[in-house]
Amino acid sequence: MKSILAVLSVVAAIVVLWYAACIPMNIQGVLTEAERAGAEVIPATAKDRRGLNEFGLAARNSFAIPATWSQDRPRLPAPHQVAAELWETTVGKKITSKRSLVYHGWVTLSATLLGFAIGTGLGILLAVGIVHSRVMDMSVMPWAIVSQTIPIIALAPMIIVVLYSVGVQGIIPKAVISAYLSFFPVVVGMVKGLRSPDAMQLDLLQTYNATRSQGFWKLRLPASMPYLFASLKIGIAASLVGAIVGELPTGAVAGLGARLLAGSYYGQTVQIWSALFAAAILAACLVGLLGLIERGVLKRMGIV
Repeated sequence: MKSILAVLSVVAAIVVLWYAACIPMNIQGVLTEAERAGAEVIPATAKDRRGLNEFGLAARNSFAIPATWSQDRPRLPAPHQVAAELWETTVGKKITSKRSLVYHGWVTLSATLLGFAIGTGLGILLAVGIVHSRVMDMSVMPWAIVSQTIPIIALAPMIIVVLYSVGVQGIIPKAVISAYLSFFPVVVGMVKGLRSPDAMQLDLLQTYNATRSQGFWKLRLPASMPYLFASLKIGIAASLVGAIVGELPTGAVAGLGARLLAGSYYGQTVQIWSALFAAAILAACLVGLLGLIERGVLKRMGIV
């Protein structure tokens, strides 16, 4: 109960700060619209207005403060505007509609899951090779680290152009970008997990004359499960980011990235924020699902 109250308190504080931030962000636009409508605004001239910051304008024109929370195209939309847009584009639209966030979310989710599967498989294979081969440890691991220093926003267009040039289109380029972002956490976590058994446990296996494969399946792999699931939670979130980034350079017409692009083109900030929240909710659901799987697997193994 205390944890729930703590979470609700933090959320309430964020909402209050959000509403407060809307006032200085949107007051200029509200006053401009009021002047055009013939309302009395203090200060009335642009010359006087330059002498006041947004907080001063809001204080001297308190009548305009409620309007900062209900603009059609605000700089910073209010929480209730984002919530209303989320409700309208999820519950209020058919899932087959091009304006439905469920439709766009599924397009992004499909690329995310494919990329996550590729990245996870590649990461596990690389981790096994790194742990069992000193050559791979000395050669592959440094390159894996260096690969993450390249900004994905610069790499994504290059990957898409190369794949498009060989006729690979659709979901695959986005999945490749997702896999690129998700494989590294899996590699690092799995390597740490496979190396987690101590020397006494490894010596005990040698005493029993266990083979290398038996040591892997009966000791190293079970010991790596907590590390693997921790890295998978990071990987799935990174994979979602990769799928969204992969939609941006292509001018996609479907997906959460396409929704963000459309909102930026037409100045629909409420649409942009609702798409961002939809992505965050989707990521939270994926991480939560992995958490449930983790609890079931570790409980069955007797670890928790």
